[in-house]
Amino acid sequence: MRTHYPRTPHLPWSPGVAADDVRVTGLSGLRGREVVVTEKLDGENTTLYADGLHARSLDSAHHPSRAWAKALHGRIGHAIPAGWRVCGENMFARHSLAYDDLDSYFYGFSVWDAHGRCLDWDLTVPFLRDLGVPVPRVLWRGVFDARAEKALRTMRLDLTRQEGYVVRTAEGFAAEDFGQRVAKWVRPGHVQTGTHWMHAAVVENRLGPNAALWAVRSGASADAEALAAAVGVPGGDAAALGRLEAAGATGDARLAGVLAALLHGTRRAWLAPKLAPLLGMPLARRVGDLVGLHPALHRPYPDADRRTGLLRMAYAADLGVLHAVARATAPTAGAREQVEWSALHAEDARPVEGLRDAFAGLDDDAAARCLAESREAYALGRIGSAEEAVAATWRWRTGGFPKLIQMVGPSGSGKSTFARGLPGVDAYVSLDDLREARGARSDQKANQEVLRTGLGRLDTALAAGGTVVWDATSLNQQQRSLVHTVARRRDALITHAVVLVDEDELVRRNGEREHPVPREVLAAQLHRFGPPYPGQAHRTWYIGASGTVEEEA
Repeated sequence: MRTHYPRTPHLPWSPGVAADDVRVTGLSGLRGREVVVTEKLDGENTTLYADGLHARSLDSAHHPSRAWAKALHGRIGHAIPAGWRVCGENMFARHSLAYDDLDSYFYGFSVWDAHGRCLDWDLTVPFLRDLGVPVPRVLWRGVFDARAEKALRTMRLDLTRQEGYVVRTAEGFAAEDFGQRVAKWVRPGHVQTGTHWMHAAVVENRLGPNAALWAVRSGASADAEALAAAVGVPGGDAAALGRLEAAGATGDARLAGVLAALLHGTRRAWLAPKLAPLLGMPLARRVGDLVGLHPALHRPYPDADRRTGLLRMAYAADLGVLHAVARATAPTAGAREQVEWSALHAEDARPVEGLRDAFAGLDDDAAARCLAESREAYALGRIGSAEEAVAATWRWRTGGFPKLIQMVGPSGSGKSTFARGLPGVDAYVSLDDLREARGARSDQKANQEVLRTGLGRLDTALAAGGTVVWDATSLNQQQRSLVHTVARRRDALITHAVVLVDEDELVRRNGEREHPVPREVLAAQLHRFGPPYPGQAHRTWYIGASGTVEEEA
């Protein structure tokens, strides 16, 4: 069934109202509700279904500007559920405004389910991202009240580059409520061309560097040179990229696999902080973990332990994507054979269903502990269902256990600043403070004695209960394991707080510290740094250059 997209009413203060346009009859449908304000793009309204597409007119004929959207639909149409529709803007042809930095030639702005209901905005964005479709830029979000109305009335736009904005409720709504839940502001004289764009020669808008990333998300062939330029990482293995088989059909899973294949020779600890400003920490971390984990699939592994090992890997990476990257980068026929053998075992390494829901009613610490313990028990074959997981974790459900937060990261990355700002900390163990108490923070001669003293204080603090912070570089698994031994003895929840900061920023910060480390020491730390993977602690926080937790795994 094809559905005509309704006409969006103008806000009372919208100056770009034509004679045949409609105005919103009142703002009661917006007042008191959370709204999202997005940039209004100057394109052609287009709707995609599982089995076809059309412009605003249901019988829209062929036009050269629609060929790109048809190609996109050919890649993603299969992923749109039957009866659903994706509505957006076809930006291929220039209308009244020229665009020179588009992420894609198609932007989605709403998704409608089989019952004719528009999805919540926070469901719309990830749904479209999984298809490889970006959304218009969000200009403002908040509760629509008198203050918000005043802010929108006085919002300044660059009218040479922006057509206007659209306001919609963040929550979903039924089709019959569209006129009350969506409204727009359009610049005056927004149609400025003498000849309608449909009857003129097609002039293409221009794509920006991020378009290479969105093209991969949508299932298009990867352009190694364009991708390397987009992420700012020179070089890359174009040959491995050419050998990559389907690594996730669409969305971030596919992009992570493509980037990992292209950049598989890059140092993992350097990669995630480099990509995070562009991709966001969760996706950047996944790319780095794929780069770090995939070589293990090239080597022989005891078959009796494969399921356990693969399930542990699955906490950090999608196993299908991981095996696709390993195939593409296999250095020998023997390594590729090992990957294929591992892939057969991976078919039986499916995570247990319903585990997170089983602990949804617990507080954050107890839920994290029970989830982690259940996943490990499942990997070891001790439980086989969510019901068994609940029974196996009864002693941690109250949260009555000590908590360890172990800082991880090179000197100067911001570990101590983050740690000192944590609320509810009962004890703080810093190896730098212990060295300073002995005479000098930079004195490394008595490291073993300082470490023994620190571990003793950690043991005493955990035995007393509460939350304890361990502040040291903890650069590799061996260093972290010494602390884990103490924490396990005291039955503590272990949280890794991993600080991932780009190397250039790290050097700059180190130069501004009260106690900077020598450049050669910092370089050695960066060389040794191996960030922990998800699953190597009960919970992992990934902290970016902002100094805040950007992902919890």
